[in-house]
Amino acid sequence: MDNPGGSDPLVIRSLEFMGGMATAGGWRPDADLPEIAFAGRSNVGKSSLLNRLVKRKAFARVSRTPGRTREINFFRVNDQFVLADLPGYGYAKISKERKAEWRPLLEGYLSGTTRLAGVVQLLDIRRDPSDDDISMLDFLAQLEVPTIVVLTKTDKLSRGAVTRRQDDIVRGLMLDPAQTISFSAVTGEGRDELAAAVASIAAAYTDQVDAGAGADADATDLEPGDCEE
Repeated sequence: MDNPGGSDPLVIRSLEFMGGMATAGGWRPDADLPEIAFAGRSNVGKSSLLNRLVKRKAFARVSRTPGRTREINFFRVNDQFVLADLPGYGYAKISKERKAEWRPLLEGYLSGTTRLAGVVQLLDIRRDPSDDDISMLDFLAQLEVPTIVVLTKTDKLSRGAVTRRQDDIVRGLMLDPAQTISFSAVTGEGRDELAAAVASIAAAYTDQVDAGAGADADATDLEPGDCEE
């Protein structure tokens, strides 16, 4: 559950919709902030999770028809990072042509953006990971991008069943248990844990970029004839 008595690890002070990216290589916002992408199957509960994460009831529209979101939607959060809401994949009733359009969009963005700080990959805790889920996790592993795996809809199961399913998924996918979070958009379970992880990833990326910029600046300060040890 959310912790009303404790400090919020991600207080949302400003939230701005920046626009949508409809095609691979199409418009996208300037990459001036770290980006954290949210990915998952069309019916995994991503919109509900995002609404709970940012504590806005209508932030991400909750559609009764999975698979309707066709763009990557970008949101600037607190002028600190960009949240990229990726289209859901794997919905059975979507045409093969539509699926063929989405794959280059997703992979093109994930492999082409220069500011990708991390990815939050959503899995329905009640279901075994699909081939699409496994393909996405394999793709992210190839990119070597920090990934958080969130197991959604825990309110649909008993506490004991949640623990068993989480253990099964972690073992089956050979995940680090530390990178998995159990989450319920209904009860708020896991919200603060996910918020802390997102804030940490964004901050770590910014620190890394700043450190690299500082090193580059130091190198340009060398006088002619100087050499680095």
